[in-house]
Amino acid sequence: MVVALFSQEINESTKNVINSFFSSIHAEQCKFFIEKNIYDGLEKTDNLIPFENSNDLDSSIDIMLSIGGDGTFLRSVEFVRDLDIPVMGINTGNLGFLATSKKENINDSINKIFNKDYNVENRTLIKVNSDEIGINNSIFPYALNEVSVVRKDTTSMINIKTSLDGNHLNTYWADGLIVSTPTGSTGYSLSCGGPVISPTSGSFALTPISPHNLNVRPLVISDMTKIELSVSG
Repeated sequence: MVVALFSQEINESTKNVINSFFSSIHAEQCKFFIEKNIYDGLEKTDNLIPFENSNDLDSSIDIMLSIGGDGTFLRSVEFVRDLDIPVMGINTGNLGFLATSKKENINDSINKIFNKDYNVENRTLIKVNSDEIGINNSIFPYALNEVSVVRKDTTSMINIKTSLDGNHLNTYWADGLIVSTPTGSTGYSLSCGGPVISPTSGSFALTPISPHNLNVRPLVISDMTKIELSVSG
């Protein structure tokens, strides 16, 4: 089995989780891709391979383990990209909506991973196209949580003209607008009054940030919708 391990920081909890994998009876038959920062702090063995970016990974990897909190999980998607590698979150922080396992249950999780006793759940992504922010091949133009358009360097609200599949929906006069996936519905969108959406519902939520018109409410739409946003002062 081939496993990728990723974490944004090395602390005692992270080390304990990683050592639990290495000390497992399954580890000798396994090859590990280890994020470079973690790899540098480990004793080197033949079954450890460092990686720094998505180009160092390939579709032979069975699963990526994100060790940390939700931020670490979201960062791991930038490594996986379109390689069709499932990501499992192991929460070593205080709060983890995206984590499947807790560090206290790590041994049970390890056995299930090596026995491939798990289900893969597909999640909706948002793809962004924009000439204004210069998206190119070096930038990963997808979001697992949300895309937010917010005011910057001004105390004034902005106008966000919004169209769905070519049909004008509304011009939001607000501090900003969040386009959230179901995965991101428990994040920034929820803080701004957005709905909690079931992870596999196939939906987006449009959540205005501090709108001037109090009658404006979050809107749930199909994730097959093409959303066009343009901003004016």
